[in-house]
Amino acid sequence: MQKKIETVKTLLDALPFIKEFTKEIIVIKYGGSAQETPQLKEKFAEDILLMYLVGIRPVIVHGGGPKINDMLEALKIDSKFIDGQRVTSKEVMRIVEMVLSGEINKDIVSLLNSHGAKAIGVSGKDAHFITAKPKDFAKWGLTGNITNVKADVLQKLIDDKFIPVIAPIAAGEEMGHPGYNINADLCASYVAKAIGANKIIFLTDTAGVLNNDKELLETLTKAEVEALKADGTIHGGMVPKVDACLEAIEGGVQKAHIIDGRIEHSMLLELFTSEGVGTQIIK
Repeated sequence: MQKKIETVKTLLDALPFIKEFTKEIIVIKYGGSAQETPQLKEKFAEDILLMYLVGIRPVIVHGGGPKINDMLEALKIDSKFIDGQRVTSKEVMRIVEMVLSGEINKDIVSLLNSHGAKAIGVSGKDAHFITAKPKDFAKWGLTGNITNVKADVLQKLIDDKFIPVIAPIAAGEEMGHPGYNINADLCASYVAKAIGANKIIFLTDTAGVLNNDKELLETLTKAEVEALKADGTIHGGMVPKVDACLEAIEGGVQKAHIIDGRIEHSMLLELFTSEGVGTQIIK
């Protein structure tokens, strides 16, 4: 009986957060182990379904770098990175789109729908709802920077009770353009800004932002983030994550969260408990 009472207490503790976020849009950048490990994939789908059923309106943006690397290697297509970003030739772009839109996106949609959600897969090429320009064509080829997100396209899907699952590929502005490979973190931020999301959550393979003693920093402001970047505490792969967070909150998103996707139900723990499990970045 005591165990049952504790279960009820847990549900009641979550109630204020459920009330707060009902009808709010929450953008989730889905990547890392949570996207690769079968058990974590199932837990992710359960989390999204629960969020959906209590009235939250989730929007998912996914990555897929490891699978792109595997396919390029299998096809013996050379691929290189400069400053941590993939150089995207036309040949590489074909593989990027094939893996992201044709494989990963549909796998995620199928997974969510098999759990009872109402998910639909799209890329920025659909209705040209994401357009971009070259980041630096001479350096990175078809790696792009987003120029526009048509919020009304996604809003119509959300209003029709769909969970959009977005592959980070943007359309070019000229006819017949092969499209642009977009950094998934920044794609998530631009989408969150455009559709007026309440929160953006980045699932990663780290506990969050850590200090020099490897301790979790639970809450950071923009000024604190910039100071930690300047002194080297935030470095390497965490820099683009926090930059994407800042991009989102500067665009009107209330909070950005970097959480450990290796923890089962980490999204629910971050959303529906006072303690949370990761780092939140606020204005």
